[in-house]
Amino acid sequence: MRQSRRKFILDCSAVALSSRLSVAPNYPGHTSPASVIVDPEPLFDISPYLYMQFMEPLGSTDSSVEAAWDYDTDDWRKDFVDLVRQLSPGVVRFGGLFSRYYRWREGVGPVRKRPWQRNYVWGGKETNRVGTHEFVDFCRRVGAEPLYCVNFLSDGRRQFWKTRDGEVRTAAAKEAADWVSYANDPENAQRRANGAVAPYNIRLWQLGNETSYGDDGFTREESIRHTIEFAKAMRERDRSIQLIGWGDRGHEKGDPLWAGDLLDKAGEYIDYVAIHMMGQHPRRPHTALNGLRYQQEPEQAWEELLELTNLTEARILELEEVISSKKASAGISVTEGHLSLRPHNTNPILREWLTGVFHARSLNIYQRHGARLKIATAADFCGTRWTVNAVLLQVPKGASYLTPAGSVMQLFRKYNGRKGLSVMSGPSDLDIAASRSEDQIFLHVANLNYSGAVEARLAVKGMTIAGGRIYGIAPDNLREYVDEDRPDVFAPKEAELQPGDSVAWRFPAGSVSAVQLQVSNHTS
Repeated sequence: MRQSRRKFILDCSAVALSSRLSVAPNYPGHTSPASVIVDPEPLFDISPYLYMQFMEPLGSTDSSVEAAWDYDTDDWRKDFVDLVRQLSPGVVRFGGLFSRYYRWREGVGPVRKRPWQRNYVWGGKETNRVGTHEFVDFCRRVGAEPLYCVNFLSDGRRQFWKTRDGEVRTAAAKEAADWVSYANDPENAQRRANGAVAPYNIRLWQLGNETSYGDDGFTREESIRHTIEFAKAMRERDRSIQLIGWGDRGHEKGDPLWAGDLLDKAGEYIDYVAIHMMGQHPRRPHTALNGLRYQQEPEQAWEELLELTNLTEARILELEEVISSKKASAGISVTEGHLSLRPHNTNPILREWLTGVFHARSLNIYQRHGARLKIATAADFCGTRWTVNAVLLQVPKGASYLTPAGSVMQLFRKYNGRKGLSVMSGPSDLDIAASRSEDQIFLHVANLNYSGAVEARLAVKGMTIAGGRIYGIAPDNLREYVDEDRPDVFAPKEAELQPGDSVAWRFPAGSVSAVQLQVSNHTS
C-alpha cells in the first residue's frame, strides 16, 4: 500500500533523524545499504554545457521562437528571459530540422527588409525577426553560449536544393564559413554595418542535424566527406571554433553508428560527436505510456519510464566504446533528446511529476559519464504546445513556466560542482550523481521508489560534514501537474542539514533532490 506523504520540509527533518539514528562512521568498511558514501577524489571536469537547451522555429506546429518574441516591445518577452536566466542553460542551440532550409543572411540586417520564409518541415511561415543578432543577444542575457547548427547542404535532402516554389534553400560550405566570419571576425564589414561593432565570438557550431535518419539524405560517406569540407572552410575563418560532427546511426535495424567511420576519416576536424536521444519511446507491447492509459496505471508508467533510462545509458556506453576504440579525444554531444510518446510530442504525462525522476536519472547518467559526455539536454526548449519542452509559454501574453524536465534541469544546474566524483555505496532505490567544487560536495538524488521513502546517511570518505542544505521536489502526489495557473508547483523546497561525520535524511518516494554539503578534512 502506498505510504502517505507530508510536505517536504516536515517529511524530511534532518534534525529529528539525526537524534534518532546512530551516527555512521566517517569511512571504515561500512557497507550498510542505508549509507551513501562519496569518494571526494575528483575524477573529471564537469562540462558547463551539460544542461543545454535547444531552440528551433517550429512554425504552425508549435509557436516557439515567434511566441517568445514580444512584438509590442520589439524584444524578447521579459517573462521568458527572466525564467531562462533562472534555468541558466550553459548553451542554447539554434537549429534542428529547420537548419536544412535556413539561410542565415535572411535573418540579419534591417528588420523591415528581412524576408519571411516558409517553414517546410513544421508548417506555416517564419518572420526571421529573430536572427543572429537577436539570438546571440538572448544567449548573453541568460548567461548561455550560443550554438548554431549550420545548413549542411540540407543534410542531403534534395527537395531543398530547389523547392517546388523554385527557391534554393540549401547552403554549401562557403555560406557556413561566411557565417563564421560574420559572427567572429572583428573587422567584418557586414556585421559592423548592421550595428554590431564587436565580434560575437560564437565558438560552438554543429555540422549536420540527424543526417543519418531516413534514406533520402546523405550516405555515411557523403556526410563524412562534407564534414571535412565544411570544417576546413569554417576553420579557415576562425581556428578557435569547436565543431560537432554527426555520429548517430540510421533507423534500419543493425545499422552501426556513423561515429566510427567519422572518427577514422574526419576525427582531426571535429571536437564532438553528436547523437540524439529521440528514441526514448515505449518498449513494452502493452505500454501504459501511449495516450492517457498512464492515468489508470501510473505505477506501471513509472516502471516503464525507469526502464527507458537504461536504454539511454546503453546508448552512451556504445558511443564511448566507439570513441575509445579509435583512441580519439572527441567528446560526446547529445544536442537533442526527449521522451518520444504518443500523441507526438504532446503527451500530458510530461506535465506531471510522474516524469520527474525519469529526467533526473537521465541527467545523472549524463553527468556520471561526464569524462566523455560534454554537451547534453533532456528536453526541447520553449513553445506553446509541445509538452517535450522545458519551458512553456502562454500566448499572446502571460507567464512562462517550467515543465518537470525544466524544473529538474534548473535544480541540478544550479547546485552542481565542477569536478565529477564517484559514489562508493548507496541504497539501490537512490540514483545519485556526485560532484565537487573545493570544499563543497553536491549530490543529485532521485528516489526511484514509487511508493516508499528511503532513509539514508550521507558521508564523505575521510571528511567531516560541517553542514549543508537540501533542495527537494517532492509532491504529495506523483500525478501532480504544472500549468499556467500553478507555474511554481514544482519549485524546490529548502531545508538545513546538521553537521557531523555523516548526516541522516529521508528522501520521500519519487522525490528529486540536490544536496549541498560543506566539508572539511578530518583533523583527528
